Amino acid sequence: MHYKGTIWRPPYEASSLLLQVTAGCTHHRCKFCTLYDDLPFKFRLSPVKDIESDLLEAQLWGTDPMAMLSARLRGLPRPEAVRRVFLVGANPFVLSFRRLKTIGELIHKYFPTVETIGCFARVTDMALKSDEELAALHHLGYDGITIGVETGDDRALAFMDKGYRSQDIVDQAARLSAAGISYNFFYLAGICGAGRGVEGAQKSAEVFNRTRPGLIGSSMLTIFPESRLYQEIQQGSWEEEGELEKLEELKALIENLSIDTRIVTDGASNLIQVRGNLPGDQKELVSSLDRLIRNADEKALREYRVNLRHL
Repeated sequence: MHYKGTIWRPPYEASSLLLQVTAGCTHHRCKFCTLYDDLPFKFRLSPVKDIESDLLEAQLWGTDPMAMLSARLRGLPRPEAVRRVFLVGANPFVLSFRRLKTIGELIHKYFPTVETIGCFARVTDMALKSDEELAALHHLGYDGITIGVETGDDRALAFMDKGYRSQDIVDQAARLSAAGISYNFFYLAGICGAGRGVEGAQKSAEVFNRTRPGLIGSSMLTIFPESRLYQEIQQGSWEEEGELEKLEELKALIENLSIDTRIVTDGASNLIQVRGNLPGDQKELVSSLDRLIRNADEKALREYRVNLRHL
C-alpha cells in the first residue's frame, strides 16, 4: 500500500479500508496543528495508478488463497467483505469532483460490496463543489464525512488561522445535508484560550444547533513545541486553558446542545472518556462531568497532558 507519513483516521473508522488519495493538508496553517509536519511537502495527490494498485492489493488480500493462508497462519481472522472505505489525508474532499468521481468508480470496480466512502474534510472543501456535484458524490457513496470544525467561536477561528468563519460551518453543513451526505464534527476543547473556554463552548453550541452532525468527537488541545501556537505562548500573546477549564468547556458544550447527535471523547488527548447520545443522555453526561470536575486534580491532569508525546 502506498502510505506516506503518519496515517490519521477517526477512531470510528477502525474497520474501514484505509486508502491514501492525498498526503498532507492544503491549508497547513492552523497554529495548533503538527499532525503532518513529518511530511517533506505541504500537500500531494496520490497518482491514480497508485490508488488503483492499492485497491488491487487490498482486493487480493481478501480473495487470494495465499494471502488467506498467510492470515490463518498468523492467527488473523478471515477477511470480511469491505463495506466502507476511508480516504486518507488531511482533507481529501478538497479534490475536484472529477477526481473524487474517478476514485469512487475505482473503489466500486474493485470492491462492489462497498456501501459508503468517507474522508476528512475542511469546511472550505465543500464550497469548491456545486450542489449538483455534491449530490452526485452522494450517489457514488460518499457519506459520513468528518469535518474538523474545531469551534464555532469566530474569535478563536481567526486567531488560529483556520481560514473560515462560523457561518461557513452552518452554510456548508446545510449543503451537505441537502445533498444527502451525512457528516461528523471534530471539536477541540481548549482552542479559545484561558478564561474563554465556557464562552467558546456556548458559541459553538449555538452554531452546531443550526447543523445536523451525526457525531461530535471532542478532543483536548495538546500543544507541542513545534507548533506556531507554542511560539505565541512564548511571546505572551496567548494563554492555554487549564485542564479543569477544558472539562468545564466540554460540560458547557454538552449542556447547550439541543440537537440529536452523539458526543464522544475518543483519542489520546482525552484523559476523561465521555460517550453518550443527545438529548437522551444529556443530564447524565453533565452530572458525570460535574462529579469529575469536583474531584479532579489539576496537577495530575496537567501531568498527563505534558507527558503526552504524540496524538
